[in-house]
Amino acid sequence: MGFSRNCWNWFRFLAYLLLLPHSVTPEAAEMPACGKPQQLNRIVGGENAMEAEWPWIVSIQKNGTHHCAGSLITNRWVVTAAHCFKDSVEPSQFSVLLGAWQLGNPGPRATQVGMAWVLPHPIYTWKESNRGDIALVRLDHSIKFSEHVLPICLPDSTVKLLPGTSCWIAGWGSTGDGAALPYPQTLQKLKVPIISSETCSRLYWKGAGQGAITSDMLCAGYLEGKKDACLVSSVPGLGDWSTLEGAVFSPT
Repeated sequence: MGFSRNCWNWFRFLAYLLLLPHSVTPEAAEMPACGKPQQLNRIVGGENAMEAEWPWIVSIQKNGTHHCAGSLITNRWVVTAAHCFKDSVEPSQFSVLLGAWQLGNPGPRATQVGMAWVLPHPIYTWKESNRGDIALVRLDHSIKFSEHVLPICLPDSTVKLLPGTSCWIAGWGSTGDGAALPYPQTLQKLKVPIISSETCSRLYWKGAGQGAITSDMLCAGYLEGKKDACLVSSVPGLGDWSTLEGAVFSPT
């Protein structure tokens, strides 16, 4: 099966972004090492993240309210889920909050930036399926990196995550069914194992229908439930803490 011209353009554009940190430009010269926050301590067994522990996590806000999370990959680009813009892609309705740890109290180190435009993956459609549920968000101006604002690493194309591999998810979503994240809305984190596509397909078949899990998806969570990306909803990505492996959605 071949790719359409739009697909190839999207992938070429993403490849261009991957090369940005290595190009010889003034902006690239200021590009810090990705995936290396200055705060490395973690709360063992806890759910609250520490301040500056996830400096690449951003809050994509719609009309001033948290809407989705995303991952900063350069000083002007964010990766998030395409379904975040299902109802609207009008830039004036959106902004991006960077450097925030608590949404209820962002603090002076956080910065709000406008959104220039959104580039959803060309195979993603709002109605037919969840394939290609990923998008690039262009900030309306380049941002300055700091202890609280840093880019995440992007994986090599040869990287494969085997079932059982531990990954991290993070975001500001609900901590339980119908339970909104309480004030001050501290960033949440959760360590989850990768689940094989075969197991994932069997688990989701009854609720989401056959074919809900496709080849471009990764599944992670616990077979007994209670801990997964759905309980930390609107999370930006799945990865080994410092490397982004994918945007997160729930097919149910």
